[in-house]
Amino acid sequence: MSDELHGSVLSVDVGTSGVRAALFDEAGNQIEGAQTVTRRELTGFAELDPDALVAEVSKTLDQLCGPFGYTKHGTIAVSAFWHSLLGVDEKGAPTTPLLTWADTRAVQATKELRTEFDEREIHARTGCRFHPSYWPAKLRWLKTEHPEQFNATRQWLGFAEYLCLQLFGKTTASVSMASATGLFDQRACDWDRRFVETLGVSLDQLPRIYTDNTDEANSVVVVGDGAANNIGGGCTTKDNIALMIGTSGAMRVSFVGDPPEKLPASLWSYRASRERVVVGGALSDGGGLLQWLVHSLNTGNELHQQLAALEPDAHGLTILPFWSGERSTGWSTEARGGIFGLSQQTNPVEIIRAALESIAYRFALIAEALDEIAPGANIIATGNALRSSPVWLQIIADVLGRPVMFGGTPEASIRGAALLALEAVGKIVNLDAVPVSIDEVFEPDMQRHARYREGLARQQELYERLFKA
Repeated sequence: MSDELHGSVLSVDVGTSGVRAALFDEAGNQIEGAQTVTRRELTGFAELDPDALVAEVSKTLDQLCGPFGYTKHGTIAVSAFWHSLLGVDEKGAPTTPLLTWADTRAVQATKELRTEFDEREIHARTGCRFHPSYWPAKLRWLKTEHPEQFNATRQWLGFAEYLCLQLFGKTTASVSMASATGLFDQRACDWDRRFVETLGVSLDQLPRIYTDNTDEANSVVVVGDGAANNIGGGCTTKDNIALMIGTSGAMRVSFVGDPPEKLPASLWSYRASRERVVVGGALSDGGGLLQWLVHSLNTGNELHQQLAALEPDAHGLTILPFWSGERSTGWSTEARGGIFGLSQQTNPVEIIRAALESIAYRFALIAEALDEIAPGANIIATGNALRSSPVWLQIIADVLGRPVMFGGTPEASIRGAALLALEAVGKIVNLDAVPVSIDEVFEPDMQRHARYREGLARQQELYERLFKA
């Protein structure tokens, strides 16, 4: 192993659109040439094959590690999508498919939970609303609809824990991954015993949580992809809010300290580590919806130029961007996507422009709620869906009425996982001091902002009429 690779961190990011792996030096800089990506066609990601996904991770690691002779004895950082759930039997074999955040089948279970428990109390304790994305509703749905699978399960895991089981033979969970299940006490940093047991699940069916931020036996740090994205994008204090659009979308603020005493009903609260809290809102539709529309409407090569040429909110359309359901801000189990105001004169480019604006409107509602936690914070945007779409970045700045800084880190999640691993092993003392570059700042046009406020009000009025009756 060369001097450059000695002490390096192997970081892997497992997302819905693919797997990325890279090596980072002890200062948190990605080593040139030491990265690889395995991409996946988005034919559906509500339910995945856990073993196929493990094989994809292994293939990606082999592609990276082969040329460099890297072994598993160094520090390993893993960033993985939050909220996924699968069961395993006594031998560690899956008893269920891998259910992701996009699985919306647990609607009835969610309604039952809302009648049986005080949702405000559970939200204050666990940081999670009742919703099909989270474990409580998924577990209730599996118990009701698939009792054989439920009863055959010895332990409940997320994909990150299943991956570590396959690679290292252990199923311990990090605070970060456990914090986004809906079964975790955010202040005690442990499973919420009272809530877990009332759901008919025993504590020994859940993985043991690390006592520290790293599984010391394997020098592995595992973190939720959203938390990693904040860290990698330089949003480690209340001064900066991360806005990310990949397949889905999110706005989050991360900081050292305790969860908010009063958490707005529209937001969630998880953890990046025992010391670092992450508060924000998530959209189930982002770049995935844009990709679906571009494919379905068969647009040409000049799409972005045509989008830029359109005036704001001049298409006569109101779109509810809930193709994959809704999480923030209303947490409706009934919300579905819709395009309203279509006429024979509507063209595909106008539909796509209206969709971009509609997602920006949902971000504006999250931003208003986050102002209670981090007033006046900078907005730093990341995500591959935005990298090729400066038009969308300008729309977001105009809708928010605030400058939007586009981050210079193409893969913020994989870098953030590496930085958290370096902090956990004592190589980096202060993550807040790690510099982050900004490629471009998109300044808002306040005349357009005023016009977009009308579009947002129109969208919200339609939402209230359809889903809040």
